[in-house]
Amino acid sequence: MPKFYDKVNVLKKPEWLKIRLQSDSSSAEVERIVREHSLHTICSSGLCPNKAECWRRRTATFMILGDICTRGCKFCATKTGIPLAPDPTEPAQVAESVRLMGLRHAVVTSVTRDDLPDGGARHWAAVVEAIRQENPDATIELLIPDLDARAELIEIVAASKPDIIGHNIETVERLTPMVRSRAKYHTSLRALEIISSMGLVSKSGLMVGLGESDDEVLQTLRDLRSVGVEIVTLGQYLRPSLEHYPVAAYITPEKFEWYRLQALEMGFSYCASAPLVRSSYLADAALESVKGKAAR
Repeated sequence: MPKFYDKVNVLKKPEWLKIRLQSDSSSAEVERIVREHSLHTICSSGLCPNKAECWRRRTATFMILGDICTRGCKFCATKTGIPLAPDPTEPAQVAESVRLMGLRHAVVTSVTRDDLPDGGARHWAAVVEAIRQENPDATIELLIPDLDARAELIEIVAASKPDIIGHNIETVERLTPMVRSRAKYHTSLRALEIISSMGLVSKSGLMVGLGESDDEVLQTLRDLRSVGVEIVTLGQYLRPSLEHYPVAAYITPEKFEWYRLQALEMGFSYCASAPLVRSSYLADAALESVKGKAAR
């Protein structure tokens, strides 16, 4: 990974990005279950600032297909290299974790697996099917790689009938070549268009604070809406280390609220937009909002 270290250009975090971790009996119970059963969630391993709030709502995020990614995006702390073969017992393990945690809404994500002929699509489908069998009342949300926008692979995932399929656009078109590795802006849009065309609820998210302009953010939102995306999230980019892409600006809560209102005016069913928002933040509320809009 290129070295971006610059002692002079390290911005000081503003007060609104100071994380105040809070817990209560409900989230503490989920924490206990995770610890006692050695369950793996991105909520814990990723040190998510919203962990307690989501766990209180009985929502959690799992990562499948290992922890080594075949891509090396400059914003991401995930390890890059040659991954291990998929674990055939993983679908059952994730389903059991959802049951033990008593989740109402399970979110599943993964590293990108360009090494696999199907990009991991069949493994994704097996995970959804296992969760459904073990937890028939839980809703399921997936955050998938772009799968090179291959419709036949996205169809394999879609056929397992998750409630939401998301894929993050991550940043504006101009910054995509600098921030992402193999991923391309229009490939991501095409993948989302395929998801939407299959009648599924589609979702995407982007980081801000990488040097984009307001006009570029709004254009990205328009592009996402034009391919049928229903749910969108916006959050502040936080540099994982000094070797990652530098933060260009810390965006104010007021600007995030302005982005949210702009997104709703464009026709998105739901938009979560705030400095500490991450892709799966209040994921269950987003799904309920889409269902409510469809019922009207």
